[in-house]
Amino acid sequence: MINDPQVLYKLMVLYMLRQASLPLSNEQISEFFLTKEYTNYLSLQQVIGELYDAHLIKSSSVRSQTRCEITKEGEEALGYFGKDIPDPVKEDIHHFISENNMRLRNEMGITADYQKLPQSTEFEVTCEIREGKGTLMKLSLAVPDEEQAQAICGKWQSVSQKVYSLIMDELLGE
Repeated sequence: MINDPQVLYKLMVLYMLRQASLPLSNEQISEFFLTKEYTNYLSLQQVIGELYDAHLIKSSSVRSQTRCEITKEGEEALGYFGKDIPDPVKEDIHHFISENNMRLRNEMGITADYQKLPQSTEFEVTCEIREGKGTLMKLSLAVPDEEQAQAICGKWQSVSQKVYSLIMDELLGE
């Protein structure tokens, strides 16, 4: 039995990241903890910071959104101590992930970002559709200005499935 709530919260974050099978944003993790009233926002942020410091989770950033994912070390720690997470808590996590699965996948699995090309006035836009830890599609486009790059990134979430379907239909001759 875990006596320290901070340790339990760390294990819960690790468990949640493993069960989601895709990176989650800080906002998505916070949504779960705050909705279920497990802890407050500041305590959760401290826990997440300590998980980063201990290299149990890692982050990547795409257009000002940080994604968290469990590391190999985090998997090992969860393997040792995951059994100490109470079953009702695990059930809450499973329920949250299954209930919000499509939304979580869309929020984290469909991304777009851009960067200025070196020694050029053009920008490169990279649009992705990810499933779990794999990439279904990655599309890179060169555009003449930042305004177009921003417009493509802003629209990608709503048109990605249509673009993916069109490309697959054309490539497969359907």
